[in-house]
Amino acid sequence: MRVVHILIHGPLSEGPMSDQEDQADPVDWSFQSKIDQDLRDSDLQNANLRRAILDGSNLQGSNLSGADLRNASLIGTDLMKCALDGADLRGARLTKAKLNLSNFQDAKMDGADLRGVRGRYAIWRRANWWDAKMNEDLRKVLSKKWPKPE
Repeated sequence: MRVVHILIHGPLSEGPMSDQEDQADPVDWSFQSKIDQDLRDSDLQNANLRRAILDGSNLQGSNLSGADLRNASLIGTDLMKCALDGADLRGARLTKAKLNLSNFQDAKMDGADLRGVRGRYAIWRRANWWDAKMNEDLRKVLSKKWPKPE
């Protein structure tokens, strides 16, 4: 067996997975319509989704950590198993959305419309769910499991 060594002269590269490639710009879908789309397992971390219309879309398993969803429309959207920790959902419309098994830790919920949602099995730690509009049965469940701090 013969071994051949090839020397390449030039600047050293950080390899195929450089830091610059890992830090892609966040998605900007602000003021856009993505109705009834299959967006499962999307990476939307820190995305600008302000006033986006995502009604009826499937975002199951997506990463929306730190996303700006202020005044977004998510009516009937499937958000099961989503990471929404630190997301800004102020004024968002999530009527009849599926939220079970999602993580809302540290999410901002002021004025969000959560009426008719399924979300009793989500993580609501340090999220201000009490400032959102929701059905009384969900409010009762969340107040027992994730009480408002005194």
